[in-house]
Amino acid sequence: MTIEESAFRGRMPARPGDLAVERHGIGPVPESNRYGKAARLFTVWFAPNLTMTGVFSGTVGVSLGLDFWTAFTAMVLGTVVGAVPAAYLGTWGSQTGTGQLPLSRLAFGRGVALPGIMQWLSSVAWDALIGLFGGEALAQLLGWPFWLGALVILLLQGVVGVFGYEALHQLQTVMTFVLGAAFVVLSVQLLSGVPLPVQGSAHGADRLGAFVLTSTIALSLAISWAPYASDFSRYLPRATSRPRMFGYSLLGMVLSFAWVQALGLWGAELFTDQTAAGVHGLLGGGALGAFGLLAIAAAAVCSNAMNDYSGSLALQTAGIRVPRPLAAAAAAVLGFLLVLWLHAEDTTLRFQNLLLFVGYWIPGFVGIVLVDARLRAKARRGTPIDVEAEFGRPQPWWPACVAFVVAFAAAVPFMDTTLFVGPVAAALHGADFAYYVAFLVSVVVYAPLRLLVRGGGRAEVAEPVAVAPGTGG
Repeated sequence: MTIEESAFRGRMPARPGDLAVERHGIGPVPESNRYGKAARLFTVWFAPNLTMTGVFSGTVGVSLGLDFWTAFTAMVLGTVVGAVPAAYLGTWGSQTGTGQLPLSRLAFGRGVALPGIMQWLSSVAWDALIGLFGGEALAQLLGWPFWLGALVILLLQGVVGVFGYEALHQLQTVMTFVLGAAFVVLSVQLLSGVPLPVQGSAHGADRLGAFVLTSTIALSLAISWAPYASDFSRYLPRATSRPRMFGYSLLGMVLSFAWVQALGLWGAELFTDQTAAGVHGLLGGGALGAFGLLAIAAAAVCSNAMNDYSGSLALQTAGIRVPRPLAAAAAAVLGFLLVLWLHAEDTTLRFQNLLLFVGYWIPGFVGIVLVDARLRAKARRGTPIDVEAEFGRPQPWWPACVAFVVAFAAAVPFMDTTLFVGPVAAALHGADFAYYVAFLVSVVVYAPLRLLVRGGGRAEVAEPVAVAPGTGG
């Protein structure tokens, strides 16, 4: 086996419960190695979102001056808008046997390194956003310093990420019930002891701007799964029902995000920077409080393990010749360093800024891969996709990269963060339309460029290292 094969190919899980380390990287999974049912997509997209990151993002609506029901409506709207493309992209896994970033090689050609590195960095950032609360919870539960609690969380998630696809699916199945029970207890405590914030301080245009920003924050959470989507369905058989895959994925994302964000809105006064402390106080300490803290820590592990897994595929897609398990471990290490920075000071501001910035590139990416897939499907005239053949004729790199950069640049004036407020966002009383603008501009710019080079320009010759086609070992 060559160096390239050992890095990008390797052992694959063969059945549900096969927990041996998955060494297989970005190579397409052959039909002979496919297994599982669409229903497992519900748990894999439900449990990872039952985190205090979602709860903490829910507090933003109230902090912006909205009442509960207005903020909740904004968050559900944003969640649905962000979850639809993520759920749809997830259906590509069974059709191609390929992860999301590796599959984007078709649209980006050699330029796939650009979204590949962005996705890997985003995975590290999400490790910090979620590990912040997990580390704090474990530290408070065991009386440790924060850095030690965060270190243990990042080590545990790294182990799961190293084991790979099947370990993640099994973990999310178990954690759906464990975390579901924990959040039921938390919900009951809120309903019985915390008044609903029925009045808001924002009015008129400020209220509309706060509504849009709240919705955009919820959208950013849901759509952040889009570059991961088919990573967790690539072992499903080709015959798996795509409508069922879409439905289970969408339901898992929307229900989990709506639940935790509603808790954040309801208990906004309790869930401050020190979220774990707020939960501990809410549950009254003792065994119940300890259970709540343990649930927060476990939630961080199961969510961040997915970040590390997808980050490992993204790093390989960018052309880095490193085995997938090692790449997953590297993401966890860098996430630990970032979580220490996030915890140091001004947690609220750093959290909101990082949450928005890690996702601004995603709508442009989604628009580009959707256009490319649509044109390829039209060219096939209804015949099933042969991913090996498609990998042999990727597009030139420049149309997708130009559209990607232009889409991000066009979105800048519409951004609203505490570090930077674009002139359009400022004029619209803080309304952040950057995600919508990036998506529309990417489609408008990429579609004509893609049509211009189709058939006329010379397609790039696929490099074995970048594409890594084959059945694996």
